[in-house]
Amino acid sequence: MQITGLYWGSKLLKYVDFPTAKVLGPEATKEEIQALIDQWGGVLIKPIFKGGIGKKGKAGLVGKATDLYTALKEKERLYFAEHRHGNATAKAEGVTFESFVPSEHELYISLTDSTQFRAPTLTITHHGGVDIEELPKDKIAIVPFDPLTGFKGFIASNALTRLGAPNEIISPLVQNLPKLWDLFHGFGMTTLELNPVRMFRDANGRLIPLACDFKCSFDTDDPNWKRLELPSDLNAANLSKFEMEVNQLRTYQGQSDVFVINDLGTITAMTFGGGANALVTELLGDRATISSDFGGNPPYAKMLEISRITYKYWLKQSNVLFLIGGKANNTDIYETFRAMADALREHFSAYGPTPLYVVVGRGGPNLIRGLGYLQDTLDALGLPYRMFGFDSAMSEVVNYAQYADDWMAKGGRELVARKLGVK
Repeated sequence: MQITGLYWGSKLLKYVDFPTAKVLGPEATKEEIQALIDQWGGVLIKPIFKGGIGKKGKAGLVGKATDLYTALKEKERLYFAEHRHGNATAKAEGVTFESFVPSEHELYISLTDSTQFRAPTLTITHHGGVDIEELPKDKIAIVPFDPLTGFKGFIASNALTRLGAPNEIISPLVQNLPKLWDLFHGFGMTTLELNPVRMFRDANGRLIPLACDFKCSFDTDDPNWKRLELPSDLNAANLSKFEMEVNQLRTYQGQSDVFVINDLGTITAMTFGGGANALVTELLGDRATISSDFGGNPPYAKMLEISRITYKYWLKQSNVLFLIGGKANNTDIYETFRAMADALREHFSAYGPTPLYVVVGRGGPNLIRGLGYLQDTLDALGLPYRMFGFDSAMSEVVNYAQYADDWMAKGGRELVARKLGVK
């Protein structure tokens, strides 16, 4: 689950007393909007999207106003705005009115669970207000730290000093940034990003960091996020029917994480493990229908139901069914492959055969037994396949899946259909 924007972000930051820009929701009255303009000199009008979707500013979906009439016109323009970024599409459900924050300094700050360092990691720069990807590496500090000791003020101080940040901004940041760790660690977040944080000078001349935009994502398998008492439908609006059906199967055992990449894709990859998911998703690109992680040793019944749902939505359009994962430590390969094979047999019985090339790459306990069961099923169904064991490089297996997709697109699909006796 992801949250973007200050409407909910300001509520979460209040849990740890981190200062934010003043924000009003879509229910704000004209008098409240006018008072905000009078106090701060103007407002930013931003659409509210459930879930996370970026690049709203570059798409022209952030309005500015220094008077009430313009603010209301921007509200009318953006209230039900639609936005597409990459393969994600969202429709707004209202707007926020956020105060102007005059500032000489802007920062980018994020806390993430880094797969590179295998530790929580601070990313910070005092060259905020831009895409972090556009900055050279010498202007960004990336600092992993020990989760047992947590995020301390000196970590931010050392990072900003190395970057050559002005001394006047370091002290207020050292006082406030450790609060973010309490929010990140205490409520099951995997990412917490503030961009920008503007250093506002109060009436006494002291600098205060004000969060002016917010983004976070949660590990929904960590029950701590439920203590925030967020609405249950906060992220549901951007989920497809397929994603919602699979998410209903989430249990304490086994992941069931899916995301639709391209509803016109031709390779349906059922992956096991976060590393496999990252590699497969990156290499397949738009060919992939979904991004998935079904690792964590799912029991037979759960894997059977996940496979039924996946086949129902994606097999008809797919050239390749790609079953891929690394060398598992505790996942029973026989149980997962038996469930996937049984679901495939059921699908052909219920919906009829469909032309398909099956590519398999896996390692782990009961691998040979699992491959044997899957092979018997595919032979009985009359489908072409290629299987790779634990000693095959995963990137090469992904390449083979792409070759199979090309072959199917260039006449192979018709050959398989003729063999199956279908049009």
